[in-house]
Amino acid sequence: MTEKTTRLNAFPVFMRVEGRRAVIVGGGEEALAKARLMAQSSVELIIVSETVEASLAEWAAANEVAVLNAPYEAAQIDGAALVFAATGELEADRAVVADARARSIPVNAVDRPELCDFFTPALVNRAPVAVAIGTEGAGPVLAQMIRARIDRMLSPSLGRLAALAASYRETVEQHVAKGAVRRRFWNAFFTGTPARAVAAGNTRQAHSAVETLLQNPGAEPGHVALVGAGPGAEDLLTLRAHRLLMEADVIVHDALVPEAVIAVGRRDAERVFAGKRKGCHSKTQDEINALLVRLARQGKRVVRLKSGDPLVFGRAGEEMVALREAGISYEVVPGVTAAVAAAADFELPLTLRGVASSLVFTTGHDLKGEALPDWARLAIGGATVAVYMGRSTAAEVAGRLRRAGLSPDTAVAVAENASLGDRRLFHGTLSDLPALEDRDDLTGPVLTIIGDAVAGANFLHSLPLVAHRPILAEEEKTQ
Repeated sequence: MTEKTTRLNAFPVFMRVEGRRAVIVGGGEEALAKARLMAQSSVELIIVSETVEASLAEWAAANEVAVLNAPYEAAQIDGAALVFAATGELEADRAVVADARARSIPVNAVDRPELCDFFTPALVNRAPVAVAIGTEGAGPVLAQMIRARIDRMLSPSLGRLAALAASYRETVEQHVAKGAVRRRFWNAFFTGTPARAVAAGNTRQAHSAVETLLQNPGAEPGHVALVGAGPGAEDLLTLRAHRLLMEADVIVHDALVPEAVIAVGRRDAERVFAGKRKGCHSKTQDEINALLVRLARQGKRVVRLKSGDPLVFGRAGEEMVALREAGISYEVVPGVTAAVAAAADFELPLTLRGVASSLVFTTGHDLKGEALPDWARLAIGGATVAVYMGRSTAAEVAGRLRRAGLSPDTAVAVAENASLGDRRLFHGTLSDLPALEDRDDLTGPVLTIIGDAVAGANFLHSLPLVAHRPILAEEEKTQ
């Protein structure tokens, strides 16, 4: 048996208010809330109340909204398009509602759904685009929660893009054939080069892109976005990363990007694994570069999804060079890098006034040769050092730093799978760090933070790197 569709008791419409008047009767918080909502439109707003709270009076003055400091009278709402009863008193609100209905004016009584002719929605404003969420007065908090989700999905530049589309509507109708061709044109307009140019604030480039699209509606070029997936938790994706994943035709992802993050993308998007983990490279960097160029030349919208931030040990530089040389448009979307996520897990200040004023990101693989890396000298000078992918070189890192003069008692924090629910945290000192190499149970990505600022971390949720600190050879000689 087919379930019957539930019917709305309040039908959503968009009402023209330009050049018309709305009257809010009330002088307190309820009136201020409605005034702020209505001020997002071009309606002429008038507030009527014998007494007006300071917050409402200040807001009205700042927004050039008229306030009539007088007792309410029915004649004050004559000719209004909308009326709001926001006195905070039931009987006073009832009187306003009765007067409005006597004049056939739609009226809303704040927080009194049984008295309302219409309900005000939770509004996502990308003028001229608007998304209104209503619950027929049953759940304003729910409406606000839904509004917040939708707001994150829509680009801040969507309104400007819609306005640009409106300016080309007649031209498109005259020069682009109806049906599939025109649909392809508008799809390319709203998701392709014009949209990216508007988002970047480049109006001239946006117009140029539209003109190119008009000449050949089906020839929108491909585009590659180098996107930071963050340290693993899907809710640490940026809003821009989320939107691009939802628009992507192809997602080219690394091995360290969790399935939960990849799944944020379109369900029908093609997925290409381009994993590179220690000792297991499914594709060489040259092959990945060639793949990105090939996909873009096919007109695909490609997201190159990289763990952490693309510009921090993500080899984005090589991919950008390949794309530039091939004439492919691309953009870079930053992500939360693992060092920041690990610091957050430890509640660890990476910089601390009077203790550490600089920060070093490095990898454990930078220790080839005998020369002391520059970051070692910085560590001795008080910098906080974040070592990526350093489990297998932990002893070498510790040894180099100690030989360079860093105290063996310098605090160390180690995070496996930073930001994720299965993360594991460890703490100790520089003398304890070599024990990390023997931890074969650490199979996830490991991030090590070294420096005096680490002592300011919260170690309540971490374990010691070693159960009992061993006596070091240097210490034995002094005993």
